[in-house]
Amino acid sequence: MAFATDTRTATGGLKIELSAAIYRLMARVTDYRSYRRTVSALSDLGSRELADLGLSRASIHSTAYSAVYGTRA
Repeated sequence: MAFATDTRTATGGLKIELSAAIYRLMARVTDYRSYRRTVSALSDLGSRELADLGLSRASIHSTAYSAVYGTRA
């Protein structure tokens, strides 16, 4: 009668997936904080300063999004 003595276990599979998920979450939080800071900084500007930059109040959120995440598809 034969017995299986060579059992292999996955080493680090779950640990790697978990650390990758945590890394992605931290990157998303960092990007979101950058987005909020950019929106806040642009919102603090007056209408004249925004006009000098070629922006309007209506375009603050889309400009901040493009600055942090890249252009929208």
